[in-house]
Amino acid sequence: MKSAIYTSYGSPEVIQILESKKPLPKSKDMLVQIKASSATRADTMMRAGKPKFGRLFLGLFKPKNTSLGTGFSGVIDSVGSEVTQFNVGDEIFGEKLFSNGTNAEFICIAEDSIIALKPNNISHQEAAPVCDGFLTSYNFLKDIANIQPGQHILINGASGSLGTAAVQIAKLMGATVTGVCSTKNMALVKALGADFVIDYKNNDFTKNIKTYDVIYDSVGKTNYSKSRNALKSGGVFLTPVLSLNILWHSMSNPKRVKFAATGLKKPEELKQMLLELVDFFKQKQLKTVIDKSYYLSDIKKAHHYLETDRKVGNIVLINQ
Repeated sequence: MKSAIYTSYGSPEVIQILESKKPLPKSKDMLVQIKASSATRADTMMRAGKPKFGRLFLGLFKPKNTSLGTGFSGVIDSVGSEVTQFNVGDEIFGEKLFSNGTNAEFICIAEDSIIALKPNNISHQEAAPVCDGFLTSYNFLKDIANIQPGQHILINGASGSLGTAAVQIAKLMGATVTGVCSTKNMALVKALGADFVIDYKNNDFTKNIKTYDVIYDSVGKTNYSKSRNALKSGGVFLTPVLSLNILWHSMSNPKRVKFAATGLKKPEELKQMLLELVDFFKQKQLKTVIDKSYYLSDIKKAHHYLETDRKVGNIVLINQ
């Protein structure tokens, strides 16, 4: 089988396509034939080893985990002797963290992992990035910010993977939504449900004094120091992108500034949130925005495109 790996930090050119034997599932595992997997900006940052202080966790001189990809969607090929919740032929999707990556043709995954049956009304390509965009934003808006109906949330990076998910989720939660994006993506963000859209090239949202209950910086392009005046009294600044500014303020002012790594939550908690998202997808209340799809063999091209910062929604890798 083919899988994408990187054994040193660097540009997309460090990525290799490895040929290996198809893995064998253990008693509580399932072998999944991957139909589609996600490629994310976070993947490119880990591959590049940036920011450099992140190497304290990823590996100082070379990556500890050489695999790429977390989100996936596919078909169960075989199951271990103790698997009871799923069957051969089931279409499932989800994410696999901290182990063999999903940018591959097959993976083995435990049945109690962060996975669910794929809704019939979405494709494998639409399902593959759900845990990268929707699950992360759902965790931030529902569990961390506890968004309430009528609150005003600003989403910075509203046209990205996390942002397009956050706009839709925030509207489902009854919030007033302002999205920040480039001129060319304003129509998309509006169509996803945003009440107001700000073109960041022409307007600075940080000058909207005491306007927002929540600022969700999904792309790490601003920080609390720049944005604090735009928050109402008691407002909260959220981001999944770690920086020294965020690290300092989240420690010194934890009620106002919140950083979190969604993947570090308990798997059972993430799985419950994923099942809630499945219901929204079944009811056609959420939809995945896909910018481009690449074959797994073209993963270097996908990473190069991700680094242009022109991505809208999600990038998906498909297996031939």
